This record gives sequence, C-alpha cells and structure tokens, in this order.
Amino acid sequence: MKQVVFLAWIALAIAATGCKATKKINAAIAPRDSTKVVVVNDPHADSMNNIHQIIQSINNNYIDFNTFAAKIKVDYWDKDGKGPDLTVFVRMQKDSAIWLSVNATVFSYEAFRVMITPDSVKLINKKDKLVQLRSSSYLVEVAHLPFDFKGLQNLIIGNPVFLDSNIVSYKKEPNVTSLLSIGSIFKNLLTIGNTDYLVQHSKLDDVDPNRSRTADLSYSNYNGSGGKPFPTFRKINLAEKNKIDVELEFKQFSFNESLNFPFSIPKNYTVQ
Repeated sequence: MKQVVFLAWIALAIAATGCKATKKINAAIAPRDSTKVVVVNDPHADSMNNIHQIIQSINNNYIDFNTFAAKIKVDYWDKDGKGPDLTVFVRMQKDSAIWLSVNATVFSYEAFRVMITPDSVKLINKKDKLVQLRSSSYLVEVAHLPFDFKGLQNLIIGNPVFLDSNIVSYKKEPNVTSLLSIGSIFKNLLTIGNTDYLVQHSKLDDVDPNRSRTADLSYSNYNGSGGKPFPTFRKINLAEKNKIDVELEFKQFSFNESLNFPFSIPKNYTVQ
C-alpha cells in the first residue's frame, strides 16, 4: 500500500514511486464559509482589517464544483533520479468519489486504477494483478497525518491547503502578499498576488521541532475557462528523510459534466 501513502501526499501521482516508501503529505483546508482570522499580538486595527480582506479575497477564488475531470502529465524525481513519465486521468464527484487511472506514458498502458471514497481506498495493480482494499483510516496509520477526503479534493482542485485560521503575521510587497498561519501540524507561509489574490506559493514547515517535514507547493498558469481561476501547473517539493519533487501539468480539465467511475475487479486478481 506504499503507493497509496504517496497518494495521501500528492493525490495524483499514486504510482509514481512504484514500491518505494514515500510517507508524505495529506491536505486540509479551512471550509470556505468558516474561515476566521485571529491575529496574535497585533494591536493595529488596520492590520486586522487588511488580513480579513485578504482572506475574503482568497475565499472568493475558492473553486467549488459538482464533478471534475482532468488529464495530467506527471513528472517526478526522487533519490534515484527521474521516474518514468506518467499520465494520470482524474475524475471526482464532490464529497463522494475520487477516481484515478495512472498510465505509463511511454508504453501507453494503465498501470494502476484507484477509487477513493470518504471511508475506503481501493487500488488495482494491473502489472502484478493485485487488488488492495483498505479503509481510509489506513492512510492515517501509515502516514501519521489526519486524512481528510475534502482536503484531498482541495489539493487536486488547487484550493489552498493547510491554511489555518490562526494568521499570525502578514507582509505586503509591491506584487505579492505573504500570510503566515500556524496550525496543529504545519506552519504555512502563503504567497498570493496583490491584484488577483491567486495563490502562487505555499511553504509548509512542521510545527513539531522533532520532525523536519517540509513541503513547497507552487501554483501557476491559471486558466479561468471553468468559471474560476484554475492552476494548470503545479510544483510539489517534499522532504523529510528523503526528498521528492513532482510536477503536475493539467493538459485537459472540465467541471460539472456527467461522469462515470468504472472500477471492476478482474476475477483472476489476488485481493490483499
């Protein structure tokens, strides 16, 4: 199930590291309608008002949807160098299902198929003719992070992740503004544009001084054809004991179309 642990970190490249252990990141976001700003040790009302306005502008760019589908080119690098090129097809039904088809680009064959629901994870390994059936709690056990289905949706859609309501500082520069929030797991230094309030970068550092987990998430090439600005290019750099770099390029995407989620288990496959 190591491939699924990797899924908990970046959601889209579940098979990218094959059988390598990649115990990385989960995602969580404060709900759009419940974000509250708490400013620590800031007596200035102007600063509080500015932060409130920034958070509201970020929320205005929040991408809501009923269904989502995409074709993504995935490149990754780990301690062994660059991995094989992958093409990942994603289909999502809001709050219900995340379906992934992971394809080896060079050989044009489907290597993995994954179905994630709020309470289960199912993986078909077509190369080895294996099926893995797990509850979503298994991801918490192996990744040691609170797994949240809605947070995983936000990671795929491109909404900010780990943006806690505890905003402790902000800094406005000519083109960008940075907000620092501190949650129960990560400090998040979020950088957004001053005119469009689109997320450009998120720097996550573990609040536990005994751990060294870090993540850099970059968002760019926004496309507004779906009604909201959607980041079609992402860079994800993860590090703890090992380091992994991932690039996601969304070649196609669509919102709110009728979708199906085919997931049949062949009779000759071994179930684990």
